[in-house]
Amino acid sequence: MLEKLRVVFQIPELRRKIALTLLMLAIYRVGFQVSLPVIDLEQVKINQSQGGGINDILQQVAVLSASNLTTVTIFGLGIMPYISASIIFQLLGSVIPKLEQLQKEGEAGRKKINEYTRYATVVLCLIQSWFYVTQFAEGQGLVAPEFAYDAGGVPRMFLGWKIVSVLTMTCGTVFLMWLGEQIDEYGIGNGISLLIMAGILASMPAAGLQLIDMSTLTLGAQGGKLDPPKLILLAAMFIGVVVGVVFITLGQRRIAMQSAKHMRGRRMTAGGRSYLPLKVNQAGVMPIIFASSLMMFPLIIFGDSGLGRLAQSWDPGFFKSLFTGISAAFSRESFFYNVCFLLMIYFFCFFWTAITFNPKDMADNLKNYGSFIPGYRPGKRTADYLEKVMFRITYVGAGFLALIAIIPTLIVMWLGIPWGVAMFYGGTSLLIAVSVAFDLVQKIDSHLVMRNYKGLLE
Repeated sequence: MLEKLRVVFQIPELRRKIALTLLMLAIYRVGFQVSLPVIDLEQVKINQSQGGGINDILQQVAVLSASNLTTVTIFGLGIMPYISASIIFQLLGSVIPKLEQLQKEGEAGRKKINEYTRYATVVLCLIQSWFYVTQFAEGQGLVAPEFAYDAGGVPRMFLGWKIVSVLTMTCGTVFLMWLGEQIDEYGIGNGISLLIMAGILASMPAAGLQLIDMSTLTLGAQGGKLDPPKLILLAAMFIGVVVGVVFITLGQRRIAMQSAKHMRGRRMTAGGRSYLPLKVNQAGVMPIIFASSLMMFPLIIFGDSGLGRLAQSWDPGFFKSLFTGISAAFSRESFFYNVCFLLMIYFFCFFWTAITFNPKDMADNLKNYGSFIPGYRPGKRTADYLEKVMFRITYVGAGFLALIAIIPTLIVMWLGIPWGVAMFYGGTSLLIAVSVAFDLVQKIDSHLVMRNYKGLLE
């Protein structure tokens, strides 16, 4: 392996791409720590130490968006607005004929859709940053007193600091979007995915130290909460999750395919036997991201930081009991929440696969290239067969995603591990990190194979 890594850095072009990618990720991590100028850092530390409520929700969002929401930084929104805009246009592409036509126009159509996505990202940033600054930063008392109050202690009505904060966070997200595009064009790997993975990996050491502090192997005052058998079980679960993620991420259903003879110029090309690979986890991590995002809304709306706080001022007794019951039902430890979460993962797995995988187009492409699946007539019969196979493997892939998504909850309930540790060493974050790492290694392998070197995975 060391010899392969040495070969990687011996190739000038690949070395420049890796260096540029690392530089872009370093810039992202620097900006990740820069707070907005209107924020009281001491109050932020106090708010983080309290935990619970909206802080747990924002911490869960941060894992999926490369953001830093609890400390209110210039990159506070992360790249979630860009991801949301991309998902919106991908979904609209299946219902709006003009966007569907642009998707089929190749590179020119893709550039046009990317342009629309950037505009939509700016709009989403302005809306999300305004609610974030006014509802979270101001609502949690994180704004410095000199900006929030005048000399007499009266709340300021001037909106200047809010407008500056909104524009700063919007520019931060746009800058991250630009960083991701630079990595795509001049670096190595998928830029947006690497930003998310960098945020996950940067948070893992703190979670690991927290886990060590809880163990009986630690001599500190906080030791004694985890005995060695639990640590061994936790390590075994971690290894099992990694092995399962690798197995399913690389898992394929290969369908035998026969190519007919055809002429290329004056030469007759003989038909051959090949395989049509269909990924078991066709939807990737998108179903978990969709399900996690939607399951957060009840806590945000009915919690103490949202509609619950406003409604309790109308009728404290009735609304407090009502919203407390709803919040308890949608807490991550409740049975109702986990059942809804698993059902939504299954739904979005089939929904996302139906959008991204078109068996009719694939059957038509096979027919146009003179290929066919033995035993099935080209055209509708082939499309029906591909759809049936994809339905079966999607059912398996959805079950795998559901198992991965529920593991952090099981760790918290059975082993008493804090959410800050469980969410980084199992579940969505680990799935994202492993998937992005494999994509990065495959792209490095493509450069090595072009120069007649062995790949890292060989």
